Amino acid sequence: MHEPTSWATFAGRRATRAVECVDLSEQPERLDSGLWFVVVDFEAALGRDGVTRPGGRARAWRFADVAPHGGSAEAGSDAGRWHGPAPSAWTSSLDRDSYVRAVATVREQVRSGDVYQVNVCRVLSAPLAATGAGDVVEPDAAALAARLAAGNPAPYGAAVHVPAASGLDPVWVVSASPELYLSLDVADGGTLSLASGPIKGTARTPSGLTAKDRAENVMITDLVRNDLQRVCRPGTVEVTDLLAVEKHPGLVHLVSRVRGELLDGAPGTWARVLGATFPPGSVSGAPKSSALRLIAELEPTARGPYCGAVGWVDGDAGRAELAVGIRTFWWEDESGGGVLRFGTGAGITWGSDPEREWDETELKASRLVGLASSGG
Repeated sequence: MHEPTSWATFAGRRATRAVECVDLSEQPERLDSGLWFVVVDFEAALGRDGVTRPGGRARAWRFADVAPHGGSAEAGSDAGRWHGPAPSAWTSSLDRDSYVRAVATVREQVRSGDVYQVNVCRVLSAPLAATGAGDVVEPDAAALAARLAAGNPAPYGAAVHVPAASGLDPVWVVSASPELYLSLDVADGGTLSLASGPIKGTARTPSGLTAKDRAENVMITDLVRNDLQRVCRPGTVEVTDLLAVEKHPGLVHLVSRVRGELLDGAPGTWARVLGATFPPGSVSGAPKSSALRLIAELEPTARGPYCGAVGWVDGDAGRAELAVGIRTFWWEDESGGGVLRFGTGAGITWGSDPEREWDETELKASRLVGLASSGG
């Protein structure tokens, strides 16, 4: 019998042989010690007054072997091994007309003063049959990770694959995220530095970035600053970079950076940090609670790991790096067959043009979905 292989890669680390999985909704304190690879669904009940949609999971896996890794795909994998769905097989949870109507609804809520900004997303999906030998009958996550690393390198590229046959709670996620949700590191003097890098503003070229993009970025940066203030020392939270233009394959982003000194108080550090900051402000909206209610009303499909968090936490070393789960694929084995999914969205404000926002979701999806499709 072929032994199922579980593995994960993120930010210069590669892990193999998962030995434990924990539910962070019930045991977030487990992150305070040991090294864990983390995948949190957008709908997970962390830091919410109420869950927007049932079923969201927050999980972390501990692996037997962890070593430095120079790439974002499994060692020895070949991007040419990937066999994705046909380009024509993808469907969207919201078609163009439905998405445009959702944008119009958000603008009306902004005009009424209920919200200032809401991130409206749609989920693309395509049938993808399970493949493999023996008990390993799932698509080749390592091959897709290698293809994305070659065709769309990303600063927070990640992959976590724990097959169902492993006996642990399974996961299949491959991400080419450009966005930092949270990092934790030991600063000078031994204090813990907590940082975030929200992205708001996307265009093909820097000249395409608008005043709306800049205003939206400032708004969400302020929201992230407020989130970090809930768990950082008073007076230490600061915006270290505002409205920086970052170039990525096929597009540019406006990126800001926020940093503060984490309050002492372990154990319970990660329960407090996740409770104060999740879901990420850049993919929810402002005020966050009002934005989440609108998202639940307007989006017909759960986001899953898209717009959640992917990365690792080393509780012993006081270090962590978690990406916002954007530019992310996930695969699930459903009763009607396997399905590959990918999410895309845009931030909506009063200054949004509905057709332009749809075009932004297309821009964000086109390159990655092309790479994941057969012959991409």
